[in-house]
Amino acid sequence: MANKTRNTSYDDIADKVTTGTRLSREEGLALAACNDLAWLGYLANLARQRLAGDYVYFNINRHINLTNICTARCKFCAFGCDDTSSKAYAMTKEKILSIAKHAAKDEKLRELHIVSGLHPKWPFEYYVDIIKTLHETFPHLHLKAFTGVEICHFAKISGLSIAKILQTLKSAGLGSMPGGGAEIFSERVRREVCPNKASAGEWLEVARIAHSLGIRSNASMLYGHIETLEERIDHLIALRSLQDETGGFQTYIGLPFHPANTCLEERVQRVSSWEDLKMMAIARLMLDNFKNIKAYWVMLTVSIAQLALGFGANDIDGTVNEEKITHAAGANSGQTLSVDTMIQMIKQTGRIPVERDSTYNIINIYE
Repeated sequence: MANKTRNTSYDDIADKVTTGTRLSREEGLALAACNDLAWLGYLANLARQRLAGDYVYFNINRHINLTNICTARCKFCAFGCDDTSSKAYAMTKEKILSIAKHAAKDEKLRELHIVSGLHPKWPFEYYVDIIKTLHETFPHLHLKAFTGVEICHFAKISGLSIAKILQTLKSAGLGSMPGGGAEIFSERVRREVCPNKASAGEWLEVARIAHSLGIRSNASMLYGHIETLEERIDHLIALRSLQDETGGFQTYIGLPFHPANTCLEERVQRVSSWEDLKMMAIARLMLDNFKNIKAYWVMLTVSIAQLALGFGANDIDGTVNEEKITHAAGANSGQTLSVDTMIQMIKQTGRIPVERDSTYNIINIYE
């Protein structure tokens, strides 16, 4: 076995995966040091089969990014900008409704995915009004909206508690939350690249409170910038620990960093496809209490997302339609996929395509 680490047996890791026994931090670090991609994929596929079976999920969704004006100005972000920038935009309620109405012409649409920058002037009530109006106008659509970072921002600008913010949004029609804003939980990294946004502890606490209120959420990790392998493993373990506590995470999404047009563009390069598949496998092996591991085709590309289905993934996200955040950083994956394309790419891997709703209820199985 290539790249064995001292005091850690890869045979022991394989035995643990085969029997469904939890891997330790040391074993996670050993996986991170291993470049035997075929072996990692084999183990991840075993874990995936045991936890999730042969279904590969997708949904029919539409992204809406309300504004790119943002006070955080993270060094890894190419989307956010100051309100004085020529690229700045801030949608009115009428614009948002127009986008949603156009998207809802597709009778199969199930979800609106809403995330934005941290606008310095919009009051919390504006966001509540948007959710309430969308929910009342399109009661059949699930509203997956606002990252943990945005929730912290709402609490800051309103003076309300996190619990009150979430309760208010849930009453207005919020269905669930996306997993963005987690980045890397290392405070060392966050101090350097995103000091003006919620801390790791705050992000985790938002998720904890949301789950206690019956609001399911996703989890993510942004990798491939200035973090270490140890910080990646620690991040996964923190997610695993909170999932042990609440059971409220629906899926994990590994997000490879895209450096183009960011402040880190001169320092780092986009990680390789090899690294993407390796991190997919490691996530599946470490996150033993997550049924769903997503290969987000927008950030991975369609081809790598398809390959990732052999490295532990069992979800490829959805039709998306007009993703802006990753494309601002140079992504060339396209901004939407048709249902037929997703069904075909899943079937080519020998797996079973399954259309789901936002909370993983099955809509259609394409045998």
